Amino acid sequence: MNQRTDIRGQKPVYKIRLRKGDNVMVRSGKYKGHTGKVVQVHPTLNKVTVEGINVVKKHQKPTKAKPQGGIVELTKPIWVSKVGILDLASKKASRIGYKLGQDEARTRVFKSSGKEIK
Repeated sequence: MNQRTDIRGQKPVYKIRLRKGDNVMVRSGKYKGHTGKVVQVHPTLNKVTVEGINVVKKHQKPTKAKPQGGIVELTKPIWVSKVGILDLASKKASRIGYKLGQDEARTRVFKSSGKEIK
């Protein structure tokens, strides 16, 4: 079997603290230093899709929907460990922590500065 499964034969669901719409910075790899917005979160793959990052070209055969076919550019997911949320005050990537509010509500905070993520 090619995909990772747990003891019960189910795919694991990873805890990803990033959300759709977060501005992130790539910390390692080919796109190191680039920033973009999270388009989609993939908890079963432990990956996120970031706008403008990891763009690949795919040769697509002609179909009824797209009769001309051709070369299409796709944005592929990137490992969540390679990206960090962008702290606009310091313009650096940070990790995400949680703080409990007075009404027992969890709020996301930057680990580096302790400020609340909006």
